[in-house]
Amino acid sequence: MGLLEETANDILSGDDPWPALEESGLALVGVPEEAGGSGGDPADAAAVLRAAGYHAAAVPLAETLLAGGLLAGAGLRVPQGVLTAVSGEVEAVEDRGGWTLTGTFRRVPWARSARGLVVLGNGLAAIVDPAHARIREGANVAGEPRDDVVLPGVRAEAAAPCTADAAELRRRGALARAVQLTGAMRRALDLAVRYAGEREQFGRPVGRFQAVQQMLAELAGEATVADVAVRAAVRAPGDPVAVAAAKANASRAAGTVAAIAHQVHGALGVTEEHVLRRVTLRLWSWRDEYGNETAWADDLGAAIAGAPDPWAFITGP
Repeated sequence: MGLLEETANDILSGDDPWPALEESGLALVGVPEEAGGSGGDPADAAAVLRAAGYHAAAVPLAETLLAGGLLAGAGLRVPQGVLTAVSGEVEAVEDRGGWTLTGTFRRVPWARSARGLVVLGNGLAAIVDPAHARIREGANVAGEPRDDVVLPGVRAEAAAPCTADAAELRRRGALARAVQLTGAMRRALDLAVRYAGEREQFGRPVGRFQAVQQMLAELAGEATVADVAVRAAVRAPGDPVAVAAAKANASRAAGTVAAIAHQVHGALGVTEEHVLRRVTLRLWSWRDEYGNETAWADDLGAAIAGAPDPWAFITGP
């Protein structure tokens, strides 16, 4: 494990990791330094996101990294603090050398906590202060904020032309969630293996029973297949096919991993205070965000069907 991963795991295992993430620069790792980020590449950002998933950390890390990357890509300065990004039907009116934005957005991650809301629409990337928006609070299954946001004609703090659109935000968001899912799946595996080695039944650890061993092997296999697909996509973040395969694999595996982990733990794993509950609630939530396995499998199918040589498309480099 490298220094970056060690630092991320140390911070994210704490009770209130967000201030330390900001102070250490990890909240904007992978965002260029010249834009106000901490520098680094997609693999660095993925290492921190994976650690956040592993520890089931309730932090807006993926959202801040996504929004920061979009601002940097548009040539805008990235502010400090929590950021989140949205895209959709946006009315943008230019006046007095600035832009006023009107629009409604559903289930925006961490909107209530954000310092800045990055809005994509009409060929623009703009940042607005959520304090001027109307926010109706909501949550996903894991209890993480997913808020409805209404911009009733809010003046942007900054705006610039941007080629990124709703599809690009979905793709980047899907890759971020896929990375988080692999971290959470690894934690579920570690918890299940440890519990199976400690819990005794009929005078021996349950992990020695063949049925339990088979379940753990299946869990490990699902987590590994997803991890391989996601790491390949991190190496090629601009490849929509790699990202589609990553999110489809990770979302599909998440349900199986959660089910097996709870089978191994029995009733203990669903108690309020048990860490497995926090992990699997995120597996069930994140698998659907930015597109579930069916949506991304449809995208993969369409890409294959449109290829001149579908077999070469599937098996080629």
